[in-house]
Amino acid sequence: MSFDIAAVRSDLAPGGELRVAINLGNPVLAQRDEATGNLGGVSVALANALANELGVAVKLAPYDAAGKVFAALEEGLWDLAFLAIEPVRAEKIAFSNPYVSIDGTYLVREESPFQSASDLDVQGHRISVGRGAAYDLYLSRTLQQAELVRGETSAGAVDLFLEQGLEAAAGVRQPLERFARSAPGVRVLADNFTEIRQAMAVPKMRKIAAEYIQDFISRQVRNGFVAKALAASGQHDARVALPEAY
Repeated sequence: MSFDIAAVRSDLAPGGELRVAINLGNPVLAQRDEATGNLGGVSVALANALANELGVAVKLAPYDAAGKVFAALEEGLWDLAFLAIEPVRAEKIAFSNPYVSIDGTYLVREESPFQSASDLDVQGHRISVGRGAAYDLYLSRTLQQAELVRGETSAGAVDLFLEQGLEAAAGVRQPLERFARSAPGVRVLADNFTEIRQAMAVPKMRKIAAEYIQDFISRQVRNGFVAKALAASGQHDARVALPEAY
């Protein structure tokens, strides 16, 4: 597909620089170096590669939760974001095809009887979630009986689970498993309640930008850039979207 790059720049970065929202609430996609404060991860690598391809400066804006990234859209604070595809968000955001798929699953206590995600949807069970996260939106639509208890961030949801004696904390598998390895008395369920599909995102009215990021992410999946960026940031077990999806 051929693009008028000047038109893409004007639509994607109308202020002259590409303002990118980076969600640190999902450590599979983005991380902050504790020693230097620098941002890294696959979403940062993709943002830099896109800005370089278009010949524009990039400005990274970190957020500690996906819900806060979505809220910042209303204030016009970013041009590009990295978020999970969700129907509620799609009302205001144009998503690319996914480039990574991540399991949404539960952290539970070691002695609890729960063996499957479906075991949690029972009257009286309370599940903590990060407010506005993809799995919060998904569980809000799909849970029939269990109650959601919302923390401000994904890490805050784990704190609520521990402090309030909740039945489970919902989240992304990899950080939950890292937490379980370091904290006695908890475990992560083997199955998942949803597959979280991560994509590049732009404000919905930016049609040229939306077409361009779709083409861009397709190329980065096919040429191995996404897989290399995930490996470089230590996320070897994250699943890259299949090139056939494009």
